[in-house]
Amino acid sequence: MPSPEHDPWPGPELPGDGPASPDDEASAKALQRSIMALVVLGILASGAIAWWSRPAPGNTPGTRLAANSTLASTSAPPPTVHFTDVTAASGVRFTHVNGARGDKLLPETMGSGVATFDMDGDGDADLLFVNGRPWDDAAARVAPTTAALYRNDTRPGGPMRFTDVTAGSGLEEPIHGMGVACGDFDADGRVDLFLTGVGANRLLRNQADGRFEDVTASAGLPRDTGWSTAAAWIDADRDGDLDLFVAHYVEWSAELDRRINHTLPGLGRAYGQPWSYTGTMPRLFLNQTRPGGPPRFTDASAGSGLWVRNPANGQPLAKSLAVAPIDLNDDGWIDLVVANDTVQNLVFTNRHDGTFAEVGIASGIAFDAFGHPRGAMGIDAGRFRDDEALGIAIGNFANEMNALYVSQPGRDHLVFTDEAMPEGLGNASRQLLKFGLFFFDYDLDGRLDLLTANGHIEEQIERLQPEVPYRQPAQLFWNAGTGPSFVPVQPGQAGHDLFTPRVARGSAYADLDRDGDPDVVITQCGGPAVILRNDQSLGHHWLRIRLVGRGGNTGAVGAWVRARVQGRVLARQVMPTRSYLSQSELPIHLGLGNARAIEGLQVRWPDGRDQVIPVPDIDREILLQEPP
Repeated sequence: MPSPEHDPWPGPELPGDGPASPDDEASAKALQRSIMALVVLGILASGAIAWWSRPAPGNTPGTRLAANSTLASTSAPPPTVHFTDVTAASGVRFTHVNGARGDKLLPETMGSGVATFDMDGDGDADLLFVNGRPWDDAAARVAPTTAALYRNDTRPGGPMRFTDVTAGSGLEEPIHGMGVACGDFDADGRVDLFLTGVGANRLLRNQADGRFEDVTASAGLPRDTGWSTAAAWIDADRDGDLDLFVAHYVEWSAELDRRINHTLPGLGRAYGQPWSYTGTMPRLFLNQTRPGGPPRFTDASAGSGLWVRNPANGQPLAKSLAVAPIDLNDDGWIDLVVANDTVQNLVFTNRHDGTFAEVGIASGIAFDAFGHPRGAMGIDAGRFRDDEALGIAIGNFANEMNALYVSQPGRDHLVFTDEAMPEGLGNASRQLLKFGLFFFDYDLDGRLDLLTANGHIEEQIERLQPEVPYRQPAQLFWNAGTGPSFVPVQPGQAGHDLFTPRVARGSAYADLDRDGDPDVVITQCGGPAVILRNDQSLGHHWLRIRLVGRGGNTGAVGAWVRARVQGRVLARQVMPTRSYLSQSELPIHLGLGNARAIEGLQVRWPDGRDQVIPVPDIDREILLQEPP
């Protein structure tokens, strides 16, 4: 990687990573066992109530904070940019099936993800919706439910149109799906898919013409690794091809779920808490596929540094739902920030040999400001300020604020501070249960805004907590660029369709109609997907940049684009893995605001080489090919 003094626009300096008690007498032991039994009974009796109604640390129990409350802001009000629900008109008819029949099995309420990706290489974003299935095999045979694939048939300047092309696509095998990762692992120029789920992993090789071949077994990947959740294609060892990271949630089975038998007072059977289950280990599969050859992967998990154990009991620590692959320290190597549910978040810095060091606590990202873990769901990373500070945003459980860990420049080590409160993402988000979350520039002013897709996990929650709805509105935060940066957007400023209460889970963005602004897709648990068209008409300019890499990383995943616009540097990473169980489109979309031109453009390719690009015209898409 070039040294900072040779870097035309150097990024922020984010340096790298760097009792037994004596034996008791028999009578004392018996007394201890009795006391512990009483304690355990008390915990089991009260744990479910605490899970649903626990206040955030530092809050007074019983204090209700309105969803739109925030710190006093000196920022200008958000612009008016309406999002319009065009689901029905677009031809999308997908409804998620969670298999729920009253047993309250935990995976039923976790929903699934969505991908906006260019399936057929025609330049627009197609849609893949991950689906669940009935738990009963007989019911599944009668009414099989599968993932759904929609081809984008929208004409330039016309209304959104999608065609269901699932039949014959190779996606017809029913699984209890969770997430999806998109990437061209075999470097043939076509985007392949990896699906995660409960007892199911599927590697689907893109055969063109909308057909995918299941090559899981032949590629050396296990079809069942328990409950897999988020996945990401990354070049972990920087050898030029895409490796596969797969996160896992908890050690779970239907029998164990029924035996634990989570209940709520007056409600009976309820969805359980993750702390009742043992944690899991993530997996890393290194890509050994040769150009033109069959798919081949090697399981490098055990020696990767990704396996973290609970120091108290030696069991796997992670209970992971989302991952943000991001170069945290600007050393040219992909690092990983893993969002965990009820246990500390994990931060893995790349050791430059395909292995990682866990530095979550040292970095400040592991816990909240009080040293407590939170119920983390969706995650994204982006440079959201003019000073290029890196922000790691995480959507957390109800009664817990969004997190916004911001890099602190000028330190000797990677250090982040949670600035959700001073930056405006704190109090406004506390009451809601946040799942999907991503940065995007919806008004094209050059600053990254933030959207969260929300919904509770217990459909009877209002009987226990009347002020907490099961269906919840999304939240959109406009980036004002001054303190606090993020301002909650009201329905009158973005249209009521965006804020319709939903049981939202996955979310993604893409310029689906290719009109220059990002549209939004949201999935619901046990409900229909939603397509929200961005109808901004502010007159802001933009530039869409599609990168084509050489070698094994044809999508240039991990590359950075920097543009100088009116004295500001806009920095964006090429990375589809965002939000909760979802993937967004690969092309970089730069909002330019009122600027009629950009002053400079630079690409840092995944291998660390910098390329200064001749200044292009704006309000269009450009294609950049990695130099030899």
